[in-house]
Amino acid sequence: MSLATLDKSQHPSLPESATTLFSAKAAKKLSFEQIAQHIGRNEVSTAAIFYGQAKASAEDIHELSKLLEIPQSLLEEQLSGFPDRGRSVQMPPTEPLIYRLYEIVQNYGYAYKAVLNEKFGDGIMSAIAFSTKVEKETDADGNNWAVITLRGKWLPFTRW
Repeated sequence: MSLATLDKSQHPSLPESATTLFSAKAAKKLSFEQIAQHIGRNEVSTAAIFYGQAKASAEDIHELSKLLEIPQSLLEEQLSGFPDRGRSVQMPPTEPLIYRLYEIVQNYGYAYKAVLNEKFGDGIMSAIAFSTKVEKETDADGNNWAVITLRGKWLPFTRW
């Protein structure tokens, strides 16, 4: 199994906690799926904690400390603040996989918007009241397909 690791030179804007967490993850040879199962979170939200893009709860900190054998006081110090979301990726992104996700929005963003507006009215899909998951599908020919589900609460625009 291949594991995601951190090359800090490619991510100079990440918080100090990213280095702490990724180093322990590599030492333990754990996947995000395994870590997520241990802390009771979705694997994408778990990875978001590692990248400083999601807030860790006190319970997350406690469970990560136990699993990764990192002093709880260090994790509390590094993870107790509020995330500074969105700083880790330059725009437009240059990493090929992230660029393809960006490209999906570039190519289909207005189509998504039109269909969502027809179904829900004038508004936006929340990225705060939000969940996502990544699944792997294999077709009859043995081709692997990435299935990404985005689930956000619909927030209608209000008149003011």
